[in-house]
Amino acid sequence: MKGKNNQNNTMEDISLDMRCQMMLADYEQRRPSYEKLLDAIKALLKQYLGHEGGELTLVSGRVKKVKSLAGKLALKGQKYSSIEDITDLVGLRIVMLYNDGVEKAASIVEKNFDIDWENTVDKRKTHDVQSFGYNSVHYICRLTDKMAKENGLEELKNVRFEIQIRSTLQHVWAAVEHDIGYKSDIDVPSEYVRSFGRLAGMLELIDEEFGRIRMSVNEYRHRMEELLKQGKTDKIELTMDSFKSFLRLEPFKKLNERIAAVNHAEIFETSLLPYCTILKQLGMKTLGDVERLVKERADDAFHLARYQIGNTDLDIITSAVGIQNLCIAYLLRKGCGKLALKRLLDYLYGESEYNDSQAENLLNTAKQLGLQ
Repeated sequence: MKGKNNQNNTMEDISLDMRCQMMLADYEQRRPSYEKLLDAIKALLKQYLGHEGGELTLVSGRVKKVKSLAGKLALKGQKYSSIEDITDLVGLRIVMLYNDGVEKAASIVEKNFDIDWENTVDKRKTHDVQSFGYNSVHYICRLTDKMAKENGLEELKNVRFEIQIRSTLQHVWAAVEHDIGYKSDIDVPSEYVRSFGRLAGMLELIDEEFGRIRMSVNEYRHRMEELLKQGKTDKIELTMDSFKSFLRLEPFKKLNERIAAVNHAEIFETSLLPYCTILKQLGMKTLGDVERLVKERADDAFHLARYQIGNTDLDIITSAVGIQNLCIAYLLRKGCGKLALKRLLDYLYGESEYNDSQAENLLNTAKQLGLQ
């Protein structure tokens, strides 16, 4: 799929012998069917790779232009006896977010297509850092009989096509090289070659490191989920990631329902993720600390909320009502004053004078309820 520098030539500039001219004419006739093949393969690849979630970045493709094929035949026409001998007339590219995603995509391609192993090339095995952007896997494929039949492409089942697979960083690097003409026929000064080599080496390391970090994070998440299932919350650090998993267990649901029952109110679901930062500022380090907050301060939080809404006709409350009053109750039991309460309200709702009066009201309520 990589372009050549003679692509700016006009058809008149390209000299072909009679055999190559006949191949070119044959190709012009077949090209519409190749477009049909391309569309079908792109759709199939998106379907197969869609199961990889957010790892798939791009599926693109092209059918070689007539002028491009003419240039290729002018250079290498003696290698081919017919159009069927040319393997990249239809070319596709898969770009995966991470380097390890390349292996997953490769496995899917091998599983679903008939691979021409003799012409397939894994350019990653060259270990040439200066060719980092081109270190992709190049499969030469055909449709399987079943695939051709199911997609109404029986007449094209013997047409070979190329599928390249690379990571996002490799794709970006190749685009940069192409843009600045590094791979052109012009000799590049050695200082620039060295610079490209260093940058390519760095990007290759970064690509690998992203994959390693991602794998480590996934392993951490699996361990955390297992600890949650086992109820070992004291062993799980309070982070945004662990708190998100913790929320799936609905730890504040009973308290919210208890508060809602005061006015027979409806509970409107809202994100509780901002409270992770608040809980950490309150000194909580593990999910176990959050669980204890719920157990030890649920009654205080309920009484605070009931006092605030009991004399109103409020019939909708947010799902944050429980955790908010838990945090307020925690501060009050710690003997914190108006300033600490105002800071909490400022963080949640933005700074305002209203928060000052609300903090004052909360202190008065706490005194009446015996929470201080």
